[in-house]
Parts: sequence; C-alpha cells; structure tokens
Amino acid sequence: MRILVTGKDGQVGWELRRTLAVLGDVIAVDRTQLDLSNPEQAAGVVRALKPQVIVNAAAYTAVDKAESEEPLARTINALTPGAMAQEAAKLGALFVHYSTDYVFDGEATQPYRESDAVAPVSAYGRTKEEGERLIRESGAHHLILRTAWVYGVRGKNFLLTMLRLARERDRLRVVGDQVGSPTWSRLIAEASAALVQKTAKSPVAETLNLTSQGQTSWHGFASVIVARGAELGLCPNVPVDAIGTADYPTPAHRPAYSVLSNEKLGSTFGVALPDWKTALELCLGDLKV
Repeated sequence: MRILVTGKDGQVGWELRRTLAVLGDVIAVDRTQLDLSNPEQAAGVVRALKPQVIVNAAAYTAVDKAESEEPLARTINALTPGAMAQEAAKLGALFVHYSTDYVFDGEATQPYRESDAVAPVSAYGRTKEEGERLIRESGAHHLILRTAWVYGVRGKNFLLTMLRLARERDRLRVVGDQVGSPTWSRLIAEASAALVQKTAKSPVAETLNLTSQGQTSWHGFASVIVARGAELGLCPNVPVDAIGTADYPTPAHRPAYSVLSNEKLGSTFGVALPDWKTALELCLGDLKV
C-alpha cells in the first residue's frame, strides 16, 4: 500500500512516518515537495504518485496570525485539502485529514460530539471548518480526525514552551479559564495508523474526535508539566499562577471549552487514547531519555 504523508516534519507528521511504516510504503513530503499554498501543485503531486492512502498532517496552525492572513490560511486549510480530496476520489484512495476543536464556539458545558453544530469564532477555526466541508463534498473515502491541544517532543508546542520558560523565569502566568484535553502527537499517529488499517480497503466517510481522555485548563496542564519536569531534571520547579483569558489578550478568540467526546471513536472503531496525565508522563519520559 502506497501512503502519502504531508507535513513530514511536523509534530504529527514526524510520528506518522513511523506508525504508518508497518502498513506499506510511506512517501513523506514537506512543503518543498507538496505546497499546500498551491492547490493545483498539490493535486498534481497526488495524481503523479497515485497513493492508496493520503494522510494530510500539514496545516496552517498559526492561530493568531490567521486573523491577518485568512486568505492564505483558507488556501492551506481548506482549498488545497479539498483539491487533494477530489484527486483521492478519482483514485479511490482514502483521505485522512486532521481538524480541530476550533470548529466549535467553546460555549458548551459537556464534551462536544461529532454531530454537534459547528460555530467557529476565529479565522483559523473558519478555515478548518471549511476544509472539513470541502473534503466531505469531494466524494472521497475520508476520515476527518478532530484533535486538540497537541504537544510532543519536537516542534513548537505548549509542553516545550513551558519547560523552556520554567528554565528562563522565576514564575509563570498561565490562562486558567480555558479547558481542553492535552493530546500527545505520538498517540494521534498511533491511533491514525490503527484507523487506516481498519478502513483503507473499505468505503468510509467519518468525522471522529481524537483526543486524550480527561480534561484540564492550560494552567493545570502547565502545573503538571513544571512539577513533573522538575522531578525529571528537565526544568526548575517554579510557581505557576493562574490568570484569566482577559489578562492575556490575543488577536484570535479562543474557545473557553474545547473538550471533545471520544465515544464514537471507541464504539465504532475500538480505538481509545489514555488519560492526558498518563500520556504526558510517557512523553516526558521520552524527553528525559
């Protein structure tokens, strides 16, 4: 099975290169080989390679910058995935795409289900929601995997930022009134491989939530990172103070509540991620090594 992976050096894409290798021939590309800012070029790469599976792990993820670059974010997050999905439909290939909790408005008080109405409140969220819609409309066999609060051992993410800041500052101030489920990129890649194995050879058109179990605030996440990081010798154990969203204004509006229900993932496909604290412990162990 020929598997095309975009964003090969990103948090999830880098992990996918390993998890998908057991399923077939992985062709992993970066933006110099497949340019998501150019829908025609990206579609041409798909036509030339003729993969049986396409896993689109590349995206425009600069949430605040998207407020001033929405046309570019829309091309990368919506128009190009839509064009690639159209090519996948012609090939009969499975198209796997990652979406986000930002398609919701964050006003809920219980975990979002896949069937809940979308209502993005930022440019980033709007572009990701449009990408979902264009993929569905393409007619391709597809899996749209909504994840959130992604972190890992490489790239730019909250975990590595908190560890760095704890080494640089005497005290941290972190937003405490936004709630979600921190999700390790490796577990996303492992779950993705399991889903590809289950669906690559049969028609599928599913949108699934894919996050760790449990929930916390950014402040709660940071507090555990610093405390365990200090015990592992990764950073000093500095105080972490909770602040409100209003105390840390950003160009893009963030959902206050980003918890996603993973019930469908488990009941339909038998796939489940562990609690976020368990996953974080495993990830920190990797950093310690």
